[in-house]
Amino acid sequence: MLENKETASLIEEAEHSFELRYLTIEDYADVKELMDVVYDKVGGAWPFKKFQAMLTMFPKGQICIEDKGKVIACAFSVIVDYDKFGDKHTYDEITGDAYLTTHDPKGDVLYGVDVFVSPEYRGLRVGRRLYEGRRELCKNLNLKSIMAGGRIPNYRKHAKDMTPYQYIEAVKSKDLFDPILTFQLSNGFEVKQILKAYLPEDKDSMGYATLLQWHNIYYDPEEQKLFGGHRNTARIGCVQWQMRYFEDVPALLQQAEYFVDALSDYKCDVALFPEFFNAPLMGIKPAQSSIDAIWNLAAYTDEILTEMSRLAVSYNINIIAGSMPVIEDDELYNISYLCHRSGAIESQYKLHPTPHEKRDWIMRGGNKLQAFDTDFGKIGILICYDVEFPELGRLLSEQDIKVLFVPFWTDTKNGYLRVRRCAQARAIENECYVAIAGSVGNLPQVDNVDIQYGQSAVFSPSDFAFSHDAIVSETTPNTEMTLIVDLDFDKLTQLENEGSVRNYLDRRRDLYRVEWIGDK
Repeated sequence: MLENKETASLIEEAEHSFELRYLTIEDYADVKELMDVVYDKVGGAWPFKKFQAMLTMFPKGQICIEDKGKVIACAFSVIVDYDKFGDKHTYDEITGDAYLTTHDPKGDVLYGVDVFVSPEYRGLRVGRRLYEGRRELCKNLNLKSIMAGGRIPNYRKHAKDMTPYQYIEAVKSKDLFDPILTFQLSNGFEVKQILKAYLPEDKDSMGYATLLQWHNIYYDPEEQKLFGGHRNTARIGCVQWQMRYFEDVPALLQQAEYFVDALSDYKCDVALFPEFFNAPLMGIKPAQSSIDAIWNLAAYTDEILTEMSRLAVSYNINIIAGSMPVIEDDELYNISYLCHRSGAIESQYKLHPTPHEKRDWIMRGGNKLQAFDTDFGKIGILICYDVEFPELGRLLSEQDIKVLFVPFWTDTKNGYLRVRRCAQARAIENECYVAIAGSVGNLPQVDNVDIQYGQSAVFSPSDFAFSHDAIVSETTPNTEMTLIVDLDFDKLTQLENEGSVRNYLDRRRDLYRVEWIGDK
């Protein structure tokens, strides 16, 4: 069983805590250690003076990912006036031998100098984060494109049978795999042409390289923050989960990973799972009563939470892991976990157990309510029945949430409609988006939870800027599927100030208020 101290320890001691940030001079020791490992066959790390020069010439272009204070991946870049170099250039020419003497703040292209990742973190898509950070940098610097010369280290194995052009085409068609080119193609880069003698010392690539280009379709003269600034959009994914028999925890997690993988491929910022999505595991062990069954289910929460956090990090997507039962100090609670893609884990307890949950499972309600800061904006989480209490939505609204997420689990249509109608009301009265995700299907082998009714949806306020029925999108009822929706936060700002009605601004704070008197 997951005890209170174990839950806190798991959150505090998450396996990873990733942060994308700028490099500093103090990071050189970590960078040197990392480069000596990655480039042990081609000379190892840059000398300190070269690293110092790069940070001096263009500090905003040198970024890294750290994990719990340790630099584990880096990306270096320079702004150049690309016409001065053209497509026929070498690495040393366009980067100034990596001293960035070619840096031109008035240039039009962000040129990739280097990217490397600790071998220990490969497979966690850390490189993808660096590329996304670099693209954000390019967009916010208002540069036309990102260019880079890419090594093709597996070409040496095929040089006798293929020209460089044939090798690149084989990699593009996925007939061959190249650790660098395959990754760059999967991150939106196009091969513009082949470079000769780009890095003569690169024996594995036989001196060849690909000239890669990523077009910035958002090229815009307006100045913006470099990255980590205000987000005015977010893409969210809701999982309409099919209840089915799973023989063990790995089988359930395999299905969960399938959905996480799919939503990550569509670049979703968050994946929302339903309340008690792990309920099928109640059928693994025979139970004498409903209480025994839910307590048996709580025994799996630790393992599932650990894996869901790993998936969030690995697939670079925030995950709201529905909700799961937890035993703390011999009391049963229902908790929703927010697994950040940085590796951090936060939680929201269900505050209002239903009469069934209190009667048949002896479930207790939590005592805290909070808004969560995410990399796409501030959000709130209310578990199923909690959304039927308008005070909670109002308290979260006062903390400026943009999206309210509601993992739910309902057995009948009238139960579902209570959740749906109240979620729609919370969107209108608090001028925010509300996303709900539930489960469907049957669990005939599990007592008291054998049927489900669900239709996942995303709701908006009701005004001219939004859909005519205030439904952004919704799924087909009682069918396993995903729902992917793009949200525009600028519409919320417009509504708040210029809407037909203005619930936030017109609220009579001189007459009434909602106040939280519980634990902070």
